[in-house]
Amino acid sequence: MNAVHLLIRLCDFVNERIGRLLAWFTLGMVLVTLAVVVMRYGFAFGRIWIQEIAMYLHAAVFMLGLAYTLQHRAHVRVDIFYQRFRPRTQAVVDFFGSLLFLLPVALFILFWSLGYVGNSWERMEGSPETGGLPLVYVLKTFIPLAAILLIVQAVAEIARNALVIAGHDDVPQPYRDADESEEGGA
Repeated sequence: MNAVHLLIRLCDFVNERIGRLLAWFTLGMVLVTLAVVVMRYGFAFGRIWIQEIAMYLHAAVFMLGLAYTLQHRAHVRVDIFYQRFRPRTQAVVDFFGSLLFLLPVALFILFWSLGYVGNSWERMEGSPETGGLPLVYVLKTFIPLAAILLIVQAVAEIARNALVIAGHDDVPQPYRDADESEEGGA
């Protein structure tokens, strides 16, 4: 396995593991939301901090799951023409899309958010709601983390598509555990 293959597999592995962790966050979000609803409508009892836990979990799943979604090609794509392209042409579109759009936007978000998040950490920013979580700075940290994960996945996608464009037959596919590939996973 050469260095490019290793780089692709490492990037895919990182985002795959984070995506699997986020699946548990999704379960937690559902359970917390269920608890909020039962407490509010069943017992006329509610707490802001419990509602904010659901919001934080939702933010984590959405922001940190962007790269996982890209890795598995589950992102929204307007593919009127793309779906009819040959794999090599698709790789050219994906290569330049990642290089000219995804990577610069993710880098912009990363650098723009560092001051914003740093300021929040300096102030140890908390919820503006009485009884809310004192962790808004943690919530805002998802912004640069999402950008970093997108950059990591963009590097994998650029390298993967470069191999396809160059005509390599042994292009690493997005990371999957062995048990998934046996069950018919992609």
